[in-house]
Amino acid sequence: MRKVVVGAAQMGPNQKTDTREAIVTRMVALLDQATDGGADLVVYPELALTTFFPRWYHEDRAAADGWFETEVPNAATQPLFDRGKERNVAISFGYAEKTPEGRHFNTSILVDKDGTIVGKYRKVHLPGHVEYEPESSHQRLEKRYFEPGDIGFPAWRTMGGIFGMAICNDRRWPETYRVLGLQAVEMVLIGYNTPSQNQRPGTEGADKRLFHHRLSVQAGAYQNSTWAVAVAKAGVEDGHHLIGGTLIVNPHGEIVAEAKTERDELLIHECDLDETAFGKATIFDFGRHRRVEHYGLIASQGPAIPPPEAAESESVLDRSFDELKHGYSHTLGV
Repeated sequence: MRKVVVGAAQMGPNQKTDTREAIVTRMVALLDQATDGGADLVVYPELALTTFFPRWYHEDRAAADGWFETEVPNAATQPLFDRGKERNVAISFGYAEKTPEGRHFNTSILVDKDGTIVGKYRKVHLPGHVEYEPESSHQRLEKRYFEPGDIGFPAWRTMGGIFGMAICNDRRWPETYRVLGLQAVEMVLIGYNTPSQNQRPGTEGADKRLFHHRLSVQAGAYQNSTWAVAVAKAGVEDGHHLIGGTLIVNPHGEIVAEAKTERDELLIHECDLDETAFGKATIFDFGRHRRVEHYGLIASQGPAIPPPEAAESESVLDRSFDELKHGYSHTLGV
């Protein structure tokens, strides 16, 4: 058995007025609680160091730069790194990154037990919009303040296993898990800040958003035979409600732990990375069962394009048996 005891550190809301130092103090408290419970790894949410600032519109995009970190660790986050090293626990958390070249990303890092950053991921699937939308119930201006991630979906060897990361909206896209699955990932770490209401009032509520959240993570874990740890920032943040639902899912797609509140809350679960082996060797043995010759559209086409309409005179009933047989055989790869 290759055991990794995971602490999924859900965070309650970060208000606009909260300092990074105050937020990091809460994160350290969760880390201490996790390590008291035997955790090897503590996972925090997306944008753990700040409020979800993309809900606020700035005409001058640079006015949002105060929410970004130009380096990590820095003076505010060093206590978290120090405590992780002191307690011999790995950590993963999300933050807004401004690079030395002035680029902006929604980023997550994985820090080993000795305080070394072993992995960095930049959010690929940015939801929302660029300009202010007066018809929306709230703004989600991620496309205004962030660029899409530029390093893909890497995976890393650490803690005796293979780990990947994703952020919020990434968890809804099957491509996220499959690219990681093709690297034999054994645990996917996901932070999120998810509003309880869609931007179009009345179209979705918190219950449906929680359903879709669970559905996406469970499907991704099962279809790639991997553990998945999805961690929320939850509650009423600057007057806007975020769902909770922090959960840990096993490689069979089963929820093995789930948060009950929308406050700072810790889940601890012992995860056996060897439990991923069964699915990877059977139904999701990619080497034996994937048919990459038929998947070209996935990597070559962005929007959905329906097939052309058939001519009025053409009917499937007019096609010869031989044509149908040939098409069916081709589909099966016979």
